[in-house]
Amino acid sequence: MSRHHISLAFAGAIMAGSAASADAHPTNIPFEMAGEILDFTNTDTLGLELAEGTETITIFAPEEGGQQFAHGVVLMPFKDRLYAQWQSSARDEDGPDTTVVYAVSENGSAWSEPMQMTAPWDAGYKSSGGWWTDGETLVAYFNVWPEDVSPRGGHVEYVVSTDGENWSQPAPVTMADGSPLNGIFEQDPRALETGRIVSFAHFQPGLIATPIYTDDPLGISGWVRGEVANLPTGNPDISRELEPSSYVRQDGALIAIFRDQGNSFYKIAAMSTDAGENWTNPVLTNMPDARTKQSAGNLPDGTAFMVGNPHPNKARMPLAVVLSDDGYRFDRAFLLRSASDMQPLRFEGQYKRPSYSYPKSVVWNGYLYVSYGTNKEDAELTRVPLDALSAPAQ
Repeated sequence: MSRHHISLAFAGAIMAGSAASADAHPTNIPFEMAGEILDFTNTDTLGLELAEGTETITIFAPEEGGQQFAHGVVLMPFKDRLYAQWQSSARDEDGPDTTVVYAVSENGSAWSEPMQMTAPWDAGYKSSGGWWTDGETLVAYFNVWPEDVSPRGGHVEYVVSTDGENWSQPAPVTMADGSPLNGIFEQDPRALETGRIVSFAHFQPGLIATPIYTDDPLGISGWVRGEVANLPTGNPDISRELEPSSYVRQDGALIAIFRDQGNSFYKIAAMSTDAGENWTNPVLTNMPDARTKQSAGNLPDGTAFMVGNPHPNKARMPLAVVLSDDGYRFDRAFLLRSASDMQPLRFEGQYKRPSYSYPKSVVWNGYLYVSYGTNKEDAELTRVPLDALSAPAQ
């Protein structure tokens, strides 16, 4: 069975960019997927294998008469415990009964019952915005979606805790001028070596993906918009680039990856060499993507990784991680969940379908943890020992 990973058009573009220098990477392409890693004819596993020691754990499972929708699962280590946050409702995505909940684990495998962080809101709904911590204080972000905002958009609030149990009252996340951050906060903020936090938000009017950065160690104030030229789109209310994540390349460049709302089913990428203040023009890469939220980052040894559904169609399965030693050439991958490993969809609901949706990732206690919603009803995680990710892969 032949193995392949990119279209000839993408391959030709990368070869043309490399022709000027056999030793240099193309200056306009932040990264590339190396050849013959993924087998698209194998819809179950993409031809990938599990790394040794990979295990999957259920954080929350739906029950008859209870909450049956779970989405946007995000993890954060804090004071020797692991926290999971997600949006929850009885049946439907973004339903009027939506709340943000969290659960806690001492070891990553046994989890508490979900605890409610927000209440249903009769003027819209609130969804999970992720976490941040400076080590002493845990910050939980909530994305607030007022029903009377048009075009569709929102803003971000936060609460804080020093013990992971008692929380402050919600307050708006603010920009450097003190104004509210009128955008939907992405769930993957990154701290640079300087301590600066770089993230992204989808700003009003509409949902326009924009880089942001702050030097506030708690990430609740002082946010500044970075500069990027969004790709042209036929819809002025939403950018073509959506739901970014980022990692640091070996040469120090900060790389952002985006879902492509233009339906190419490949990732869009941009690069910053000044700590997130200015970004290159976004470009289409040869990294396949099911047009969904993904997660990127760096392992402790600097290895860059991307977690997601790396194939060019809408099926959010299987789930995999691709890796690169230098952050430019991604040349190996491991399976996290196969299509055949997926439990059946047990309850109907708006926008629910068989899927491993919206993965996010953290490194904790010798593992790469990847959290996601299975079928948008189970909150789950898959963890992989870090030393297994350095082993040779297919």
